[in-house]
Amino acid sequence: MGLWSFLTGSGKAVDKDEDGKPSPDALKKEVSDLGLKVDGLDVAVDGDKVKVTGKAPDQATREKVMLALGNVEGVSSVEDDIKTDKQEPESRTRTVQKGDTLSKIAKEAYGDAGKYPVIFEANKPMLKDPDKIYPGQLLRIPPIGAA
Repeated sequence: MGLWSFLTGSGKAVDKDEDGKPSPDALKKEVSDLGLKVDGLDVAVDGDKVKVTGKAPDQATREKVMLALGNVEGVSSVEDDIKTDKQEPESRTRTVQKGDTLSKIAKEAYGDAGKYPVIFEANKPMLKDPDKIYPGQLLRIPPIGAA
């Protein structure tokens, strides 16, 4: 279990509840719409904090769910209580800064700008285009070979 932090004011807009916060149903729909499969997915919202539970098939899916939920406008943190069948190395994360590109991030992370497709693939389906990232977005930076 871990706590992932995000920038509250950036991210995708989803349906809000009567308090103006992302609704649990909208967050579940976001995960589902991205094709991320989590058995027994449960999402709870407390203000700008989200807690998610369930069982993912692998570490990559678990991490993608955290990013899908956290990169939503109005979410400042996601408490992760998703289980996986097997232990795998965790990815690092990186918050996109103004002027960043996936090539620049790959150069910093791997020493090779040409490895940007590793980061792009690791963040699909949230990323649809390697040229469409935005400041404040949190990205997965997987170990090489573990996209």
